[in-house]
Amino acid sequence: MNLLSFFNNSGFAYLEWGNLMMIGVGILFIYLAITKDYEPLLLIPIGFGVIVGNIPPIEGMPLSVYAEGSVFSYLYMGVMKGIYPPLIFLGIGAMTDFSTMLSNPKLILLGAAAQVGVFLTFLGSLFLGFSPEQAGAIGIIGGADGPTAIFLSSMLAPELLGPIAIAAYSYMALVPVIQPPIMYLFTTKKERRIQMKPPRQVSKKEKVIFPIVAFLICALIAPGSMTLLGMLFFGNLLKESMVTERLANTARNGLIDTVTILLGFSVGASTQAQTFLTAQSILIFVLGAASFVVATMGGVLFAKFMNLFLKEKINPLLGAAGVSAVPDSARVVHAIGLKEDPNNFLLMHAMAPNVAGVIGSAIAAGVLWSALGKF
Repeated sequence: MNLLSFFNNSGFAYLEWGNLMMIGVGILFIYLAITKDYEPLLLIPIGFGVIVGNIPPIEGMPLSVYAEGSVFSYLYMGVMKGIYPPLIFLGIGAMTDFSTMLSNPKLILLGAAAQVGVFLTFLGSLFLGFSPEQAGAIGIIGGADGPTAIFLSSMLAPELLGPIAIAAYSYMALVPVIQPPIMYLFTTKKERRIQMKPPRQVSKKEKVIFPIVAFLICALIAPGSMTLLGMLFFGNLLKESMVTERLANTARNGLIDTVTILLGFSVGASTQAQTFLTAQSILIFVLGAASFVVATMGGVLFAKFMNLFLKEKINPLLGAAGVSAVPDSARVVHAIGLKEDPNNFLLMHAMAPNVAGVIGSAIAAGVLWSALGKF
């Protein structure tokens, strides 16, 4: 009788096949992070969070992220209330150098062009029967920006937060797998070998003025982007002012690392099979993949379009870096450029559309929030 009582009060009594499947997914994430080096700073916290989240809680014990009063529910509140994403943007701003973008402003257009995936997926989601709010949250996955996707879905469609967050971070981690075939498909060998001129030297004054002016322009165009871009440009000002180095170091090291751990683990722990494994979740993953593919295509094709009018051609591979998976997309562009020509160094040039993509996805999220939010 005591053994039976012990069994009934253990997780084994409530374990379902769905939980085992999700635990397998968590282990797969950890495996990919360790053996393939796919975004380990994200996949290891998320993967272990998935494992923790799929241990069935005992009835009456507040253990899961959805149980009121549980420790995990308080950690998850930073996701639900949109607290973690702006803090991550603060750290990103403190480690971002906008010099290449400022030295070659036309590359900003590639970051804007890549946002086509966001809005086409939004329309596709509407067609498939999602509500406008849900469609907006799903569409932003195409920006390949996990914090932005979490922030927007927490504002527009919190009921879809789990699958959207997992989809966004999964595709961020799989940038080296997803993007190269698209880049090869839409470019020729000759185009991939185009070399870019070294960027001009950007003055300190330009670097200090840029985050202030850029924030004012972006926030006035799309007030909904103010939370994310305000923190991004604030972090960048801490870096570029050269008088707040301690604060910049904290933002780009200790703070962003702490928040990444909490966000990744909390998102993973929210994937309980009983609420996560649904047809709707699978459809979100499919739409997210389509969104990311279209965003990459949009950037590459727009770069080719620009070359029709430019005397000094740009390497169309740079268009793939228009998604805001910083710095992974830029690294992939650089790697393919080197593969075609060992003397073709594209990393610094690719960072321009890459950071422009971060700004672009935040503006897209702001526009969708302003248009679809219920205030």
